[in-house]
Amino acid sequence: MVPECTMIDWDDVRYFLAVARGGSVRSAASRLKVNHSTVLRRIAQLEERLGAQIFEKLPAGYRLTLAGREIIEFAAQMEASSHQLETRVLGRDQTVRGLLRVTLPPFLATHLLMPDLAEFSRRHPDIEMNVVPTGAVANLTNRDADVAIRIVLNRDTLPLNLHGMIGPVVSSGIYMSRDLLVAWRSDRPPSIRWIVANTEGQPGWAREGEVRTTGALFRTPDAETQIVAVQQGIGMTKLPCFVGDVDPSLVRVPNTELYGHGTLWLLTQGETRKTKRVRLFTEFISRRLAAHAPLLAGMSSSHDECAT
Repeated sequence: MVPECTMIDWDDVRYFLAVARGGSVRSAASRLKVNHSTVLRRIAQLEERLGAQIFEKLPAGYRLTLAGREIIEFAAQMEASSHQLETRVLGRDQTVRGLLRVTLPPFLATHLLMPDLAEFSRRHPDIEMNVVPTGAVANLTNRDADVAIRIVLNRDTLPLNLHGMIGPVVSSGIYMSRDLLVAWRSDRPPSIRWIVANTEGQPGWAREGEVRTTGALFRTPDAETQIVAVQQGIGMTKLPCFVGDVDPSLVRVPNTELYGHGTLWLLTQGETRKTKRVRLFTEFISRRLAAHAPLLAGMSSSHDECAT
């Protein structure tokens, strides 16, 4: 008797890879946005079809068995073929409708590009925008996003499989509230703190400039909280120029330098970049970024008034 052959379900393989890479059912469920029982059911289904146990459950998580290690390379090949097929089909999609996933740093989304994203949405009402504000690495090959806007310090670090459009330089400056600067120049200057995001003590740039701190550090890992803290006159902090220069309540600390963060890049991948909606977006946003270039670089206005 020859056992009946059953075709492996690609969805089952996806679940297998998610558990193998995450080391647990919980991490796989989170990544795939399903519940715990669905992952267990899919794994059990794959093991039944293969006639072998592919995971060993340990206190620390799930570990591949010998059979699991033997098939993981083939599973990764299936995944790569699936992505290639999907992107080829997407590359032929020339309609101006459908889903467009864009990831960019939170500050760029909230303090610079949201009016531009709104304008693009008004021009193309049939494109569903999914904007993910994060600076974390996005896997464009796995289609975590269609377009990634990232600040890149060294272009050699960009993966070779990505298509990149270079944008403007991004700079930061040291800022404090205008009222605090006036008070500091008075006969009885107030206590001034450094507002920092880390827990490693005074930052290297804290010894520059005309103004000196007298208070203890003020720490917060949240960028928006840093902005509010400096607006409230707690002290000084480093902000992107496109944030600090447009805020009328803030001023650059006299005699401080600009800090270069790198260059903005628009990143796309493979056949996906050929879809009409992706091409329309990258062309549109690259023009807007070029218009924002002086502001991004910290060269949009004079700050002679800071020293007066």
